[in-house]
Amino acid sequence: MGCCNRRCGLIAGAVFGAVVAILGGVLIPLGNSIIEGTVEKEAVIEKGTTAYDNWVSAGPGVYRQFWLFDVKNPVEVLQHGAIPVVIEKGPYTYKTRYLPKEDITFNNNFTASFLLPAGAIFEPSMSVGPEEDNVTSLNLAVAGAYSLVPKELHIFLEKAINSSKSSLFQHRTVKEILWGYKDPMLNSLVGLFAPYNGTYDGKYNVYTGKDDITKVGVIDRWRGYRTLPFWNDKYCDMLNGTDASSFPPFVDKKKPLYFFSSDICRSVSASYLESLDLKGIEVYRFTLHPNTLASPNVNPDNKCYCRDPVVTMNCTMAGVLDISSCQDRKPIYISLPHFLYGSPSLFENVKGLGPSEEHHFTYLDVEPTTGFTLRFAKRIQVNMMYGPSKIIKVLKKVKNYTIFPVIWLNETAVLDDETADMFKKELISRIQMLEIIQQVLLGVGVSLFVLCLTIYCVVRSRDGHKLF
Repeated sequence: MGCCNRRCGLIAGAVFGAVVAILGGVLIPLGNSIIEGTVEKEAVIEKGTTAYDNWVSAGPGVYRQFWLFDVKNPVEVLQHGAIPVVIEKGPYTYKTRYLPKEDITFNNNFTASFLLPAGAIFEPSMSVGPEEDNVTSLNLAVAGAYSLVPKELHIFLEKAINSSKSSLFQHRTVKEILWGYKDPMLNSLVGLFAPYNGTYDGKYNVYTGKDDITKVGVIDRWRGYRTLPFWNDKYCDMLNGTDASSFPPFVDKKKPLYFFSSDICRSVSASYLESLDLKGIEVYRFTLHPNTLASPNVNPDNKCYCRDPVVTMNCTMAGVLDISSCQDRKPIYISLPHFLYGSPSLFENVKGLGPSEEHHFTYLDVEPTTGFTLRFAKRIQVNMMYGPSKIIKVLKKVKNYTIFPVIWLNETAVLDDETADMFKKELISRIQMLEIIQQVLLGVGVSLFVLCLTIYCVVRSRDGHKLF
């Protein structure tokens, strides 16, 4: 009778272990389903969700650091046709994107529209000097007028330059170059970002994800356009992805992330580089591919971005993007800082540049479960083009069309410690706890099953031998 009870107990233990193991195994897909359901619910852009609270607010501090290119030999360039030599001066740091979205409207087609207000507050403690620091920089009005005024009218432009005592280069403060000054030749406000404070980016129209979570945050319209009006090409005018502040949840590292940047008037993609730990949270780092600004002979998709075959050497120049079509025809070219991945000819016309992948590449650190961007660095350079002229005196010594660097900027943000702790408490810790429970149940169940079954076999074998 004792043997029977012992065997029955061992069988019961094995059965119990199997049940526990099965429960742990069942919890894996069930737990994943619970996690996915919770994340999908909280990722929808609607009042009451985590995504809405983050989306509507200004979020963590976004800063723009500016480095200005100071021309060291302006006299030699004007009088002898020397190659300009520049040295970067900065950073001069401003807090931006500190204002919440405005005019938020939820539409019947599962989209939400809003305006993104622009503002900039100088941060002296994060800067190398005051906004009043002086820089010798390219004359924005002269460079702009060179392209905007037809060549047959350059004689009148020459008179305007002379009468206003303007030149190819000018001495201005950092504040003036960035945010504007009254130009003596044009008698109007001129500045790289003028006007800025009090203006808006948008209107944006994005999907809320209410009907399809894979579309949450994806841009439906920008300024009323479903396709961009700048490039006259179906491919280049595509409005792809989000605004890069977040992406649909459950990010797949094998697939690129698409986002639209109004600063460069086009959509781009980023590819997975590596996984990192950010304040105890695993993030996927995505970066722009070097071919993003490659010449069309390397990346044929970029053919429709070539606007001026003369300046770009029959569209063979790499590393720059002519955005004059979205800047009222002003000869503005966007590049990565210091012409990173740019053609050699860019460095032949301007000296003093030193591109570095470490300091000049753009990246996004995305939490893969939620799709939230927790840290980013968007780095771009603003350049203007000028060229030779037989009429305009300050350009007579210029030998080639020159894409001249004016400033480069690093727009960056990272989640603060308080938000990181909340994120870990509300999401990461729950996922980890569920995974621990799954593993414990599976481990204990399998161990108990194997142990009881092994002892049962040993006992049965020993009792069997006793019968003989």
